[in-house]
Amino acid sequence: MSVIERFGATARYADAVIHNGVIHLVEVPSSDTGSITRQTEEVLTSIARQLEALGSDRSRILMATLYLTDLADYDGMNAVWEAWLPAGCAPSRACVKVAGLADPGWRIEIALTAAQHSPAAR
Repeated sequence: MSVIERFGATARYADAVIHNGVIHLVEVPSSDTGSITRQTEEVLTSIARQLEALGSDRSRILMATLYLTDLADYDGMNAVWEAWLPAGCAPSRACVKVAGLADPGWRIEIALTAAQHSPAAR
């Protein structure tokens, strides 16, 4: 039987879940104000920190779904996203416009999966 690990679990959600060496996580901005650039940077900084703590990094992202409340933010978000990803490591990705997020000030939310490094590499 394979183990499912949950990190930062509450009654409603977990900050991250790992199953069979694949990390599943969702991140939102730490602030509910600011430009799409600032909010995207906040989300990606948190994702990088979580991935490292869970035995992975941004070069090992497999799939990402980015939720934007306004498609006018698409180019600004992409500029930050592309600068953040290591060259040659772009994951499969979807970008979806949503009517709103849980906090009305959030402009972006990112859900992704990433592969852990092998145990010997940790």
